[in-house]
Amino acid sequence: MRKLENWLVALILVAMLGLAACADKKSHAQAVYLLVDASGTYTQELGRAQALIGYILGSLNPGDSFAVARVKSRSFSEKDIVAKATFVKDPLQANAQKRAFRDQVEGFTKGVKRGSAYTDITGGVIQAAEFLNETGAGRKTILIFSDMQEELDYQTVRDFPINLQGIRIAALNVTKLNTDNVDPRRYLDRMAWWEKRVRVAGASDWRVVNDLEHPERIFDARR
Repeated sequence: MRKLENWLVALILVAMLGLAACADKKSHAQAVYLLVDASGTYTQELGRAQALIGYILGSLNPGDSFAVARVKSRSFSEKDIVAKATFVKDPLQANAQKRAFRDQVEGFTKGVKRGSAYTDITGGVIQAAEFLNETGAGRKTILIFSDMQEELDYQTVRDFPINLQGIRIAALNVTKLNTDNVDPRRYLDRMAWWEKRVRVAGASDWRVVNDLEHPERIFDARR
């Protein structure tokens, strides 16, 4: 009987160690999806977005995933992904991946001549969540580089519940609109609306980071 008990204990320990190893492996994987507003006058901010992308590329590790997509009139499409990669362990290959990623982003920013008429942020967020969940990463983050002013045409439907369970959301470089300068409550109400929406959708965190001189604040888990 004692041998059987010892065998069962050993079996349970092996199973627990296996589960712990799987969990540990998952917890170290990170996936980041950056939505870049390509509408209206916000295209003037693309240079700052490119600098931010360089910072993020430098901070990612082997096994991490990164994607950059544009936000335009309708953004729920894989065709709007400008660049994406999951970085390999080999340093030389990883560096080559990051160079190719930078080149793709640079091509995108140079190719934007005029912004789209509308801004489908919700569609981009839904597309981002799909991508992040498919990576299987333990830490998932959506970054929205935008003034957060969503403008949809009459055909686009986005007023329905969305699922952002376990995903961190950060709004970046939220420039003030002319109407915000006239009445700051417009800006505050817009940010409050987005925070409520993503938290109801199950997001694990919401933050606004406008000081891009300190991009480390975007991923600071202590905040």
